Order: sequence, then structure tokens, then C-alpha cells
Amino acid sequence: MSVEDGGMPGLGRPRQARWTLMLLLSTAIYGAHAPLLALCHVNGKVPFRPSSAVLLTELTKLLLCAFSLLVGWQAWPQGAPPWRQAAPFALSALLYGANNNLVIYLQRYMDPSTYQVLSNLKIGSTALFYCLCLRHRLSARQGLALLLLMVAGACYAAGGLQDPGNTLPGSPLAVAAGPMPLHITPLGLLLLILYCLISGLSSVYTELLMKRQRLPLALQNLFLYTFGVLLNLGLHAGGGPGPGLLEGFSGWAALVVLSQAVNGLLMSAVMKHGSSITRLFVVSCSLVVNAVFSAALLRLQLTAAFFLATLLIGLAVRLYYGSR
Repeated sequence: MSVEDGGMPGLGRPRQARWTLMLLLSTAIYGAHAPLLALCHVNGKVPFRPSSAVLLTELTKLLLCAFSLLVGWQAWPQGAPPWRQAAPFALSALLYGANNNLVIYLQRYMDPSTYQVLSNLKIGSTALFYCLCLRHRLSARQGLALLLLMVAGACYAAGGLQDPGNTLPGSPLAVAAGPMPLHITPLGLLLLILYCLISGLSSVYTELLMKRQRLPLALQNLFLYTFGVLLNLGLHAGGGPGPGLLEGFSGWAALVVLSQAVNGLLMSAVMKHGSSITRLFVVSCSLVVNAVFSAALLRLQLTAAFFLATLLIGLAVRLYYGSR
């Protein structure tokens, strides 16, 4: 089974089982992210600065990578430290940082529902850069599978979950007092296209970088997250007055930071040993997990759009990874 077929070449059954378990764990963490954030709400609002959560997540990933190298889980390369190979990861950190900030600015020029639906175009941009930069050709069947992923994401974002209307005051759902009218400005559309292009480029560029360098994954992550910490530290410091770094954090917030840090490391392994396309399927499959957690924890109702999206995702997985 090849990387493009969803597996890892040359792996025996035990290691293939661990690879599958890693993908399932990443899918679960992606799906739990939004419900966990909702559980952090106090009086309908997130009590901490988003930049604090991003900075602490990057710092946690950096510390975990450094720890794995120090205890010998991954061997340090022989010879002089390859510091020169760290420089290309600055671009990866910059692209990821730009994308994270674009998400915030996009909300000024369109409503959240429009953003959720149209942001699925990043699946197409990732596939485009995957073919251009890594010189992989997708078959018509694989292209159709990715198209179904985009449609599934749009269906889920357009109405996969519904508030039954009996939300108690002060709960995370109480902020949705009424539907926001759909709108998008011309500048918002341009920024959205830029967001999708940067999202695809950052994913494929990082994959290309990690596969070309003959360095242990932990060391590559150390380079990447060092730049990530420096970048996000600057963004946090320049963000103006607001809550302190740890102000407003609760046990749920700490769980959000830890889970996102672990997931970042899992996605690095996918980039190193799998592909950006595998990451797309993990993110899309996480919609099902997100819906289940939202229904169980936040008392949201599943709609017909959710079941349609689930069907389309299953069909896409079958088309892309099934026997040809």
C-alpha cells in the first residue's frame, strides 16, 4: 500500500496499525476542538486571548519536541548541528501565521456561515499545489473524491447542526440569539481566495520540506516550532492591551492547548510519512466527530445535511483509497 493509497510503504501490520490509530486519534482531536472551545465560554465569550492559546500551543509543541530529543526517543543526527537546514522552516511558520491571522480578519468582511462554506475551497487549492509542487498526478477518480470532500464540508457548514431553541441563558449556545444575514464583500472574497491559496501552499511546502531533508522529525519540528513561537510571541505582544497570557484559562482551556499541541505533532508525522491529501481526509472526517461531540455536549441536533455530508465523506474515502 502506497502513501497515496492511505498507507505507508514497507510497513508491517503492527506499524500499519499504529499509523491507522494515529490518524484516528488526530481525527478525534480535530473533531473535539470546537466543542472544547465552547465549553471554555464564560457568559457566552471566550475568557482568554486567542493569541495566548496559539502561543501556548506552539510553546507546548516546542517543549515536547525538545524533550523527545533529550531523552533519546529520536536520535540527534551525527556531525555538526544542521542549523542551516532550519532557515526554510521560517517560511512555513510565516505562512501558518499569516493564515491564522487571515481567519480573524475574514470575519470582518463576511458572516461566519459564508466563511465556513467557502473555506472548503482550500481542499482544491491544496490538491492543486500537491500536483504542481510534488509532481503527483491525481486520477479522475481521486479528483472526484476531493470534489466530494468540498461538497461535504459545504453541506455540513451550511446546516449540519441545529440549535433546538431551548438553550439556557449563559450557556455556550446562548450567543446565537438570531441568525446573521449572509453577506460577503468583494474584499472579503479576495481575502478568502488568498486564505485558501496560503492554506494549500503552507501544507504542501511543509510536506516537501520535511520529506527532502534527511533529518529526524523531532528536529524538524524543533526548527518549525521555534520560528512559530517567535512569530506568535511577537503577534501576542503587538496585539495591544488585553488579558494576560494565562488570564481566563481553565481546565478546559488547558485541554484545548494540550490537544492541539499533540495534534500538531501528529500532523507533522502525516506530512513526513504520509501526504497533504491524507491530512485533508483527516480534517474532513473530523466533521463527523465534531457533530457527535456537539450533539452530546452542547445539545445540538443533527440535521439531514449532516447525514448527507457523512455519506459524501464516506463515498470520497472509498473513491480515493478503495481498490481501483
